[in-house]
Amino acid sequence: MNTKVVDFSRFSSIRIGPVVEVALIEDDIVPSGYMIVGSANNLLVAPNPPPIMMLSKEYDFIHIEENHLHIGAATPGGRVVSFCKKHNIAHFEYFSKLPGTVGGMLKMNAGLKEYEIFNHLIALRMQNGWKQKNELEYGYRTTSINEVVFEAVFEIEQGYSTQRYEMFANMRSNQPNEASAGSCFKNPPGDYAGRLIEAVGLKGLRRGAMAFSEVHANFLVNYGGGSYEDAISLIDEAQQKVKEMFGISLQCEIVILGDTIVTKK
Repeated sequence: MNTKVVDFSRFSSIRIGPVVEVALIEDDIVPSGYMIVGSANNLLVAPNPPPIMMLSKEYDFIHIEENHLHIGAATPGGRVVSFCKKHNIAHFEYFSKLPGTVGGMLKMNAGLKEYEIFNHLIALRMQNGWKQKNELEYGYRTTSINEVVFEAVFEIEQGYSTQRYEMFANMRSNQPNEASAGSCFKNPPGDYAGRLIEAVGLKGLRRGAMAFSEVHANFLVNYGGGSYEDAISLIDEAQQKVKEMFGISLQCEIVILGDTIVTKK
């Protein structure tokens, strides 16, 4: 089994985490006892995480086959947008504003507003074989995927749109520039996590080098040298105060790779 050394304080978008030897998935062989990570754009890694694995570059591909779009799970979103622009393929313009790789996007049914990655999905090639879209459960930022994804197949519709691309760019113009893992919490039904965090007085709250951003309260940002412990403390406080004031249980959109398990509070 091949491995690589990853410094999560540099590799992860929130710039927190230890230096870890990571197992590489190759030839569809998935080692047992490891947690899968992608490009760590929505990941918070503890100082002593469980064994970690990731897909090798073998799964970074995109091509058209029988009028379907085949994309490897390790393919970055930006590469998908470039390919679709070149081949005049519609409905993937929003990938430009979704950080990370296709596997992670599929796991959480990533998207912007009503545009979600499952909208035009046909099937997935996974650890235990092919599954059609209708064999999977999915909803807002959630799916029933519980195994490693190798490849996805999507419908192709002509008509890449520069207007849609610009619209998605404007939708993310209010995000902070500091290191973060993207949206900290999922929006509860009929409300916005950022509004709730601001309403309980936590917008801008700083603990060490970590804070809920002054620009957008639902972004937990790292001003440089932030710690896992301070990040967890802020997450816990937000969940507690929102629950006390509004009776709403905020669910993490950030994936927390703790000492023994992946936690989704």
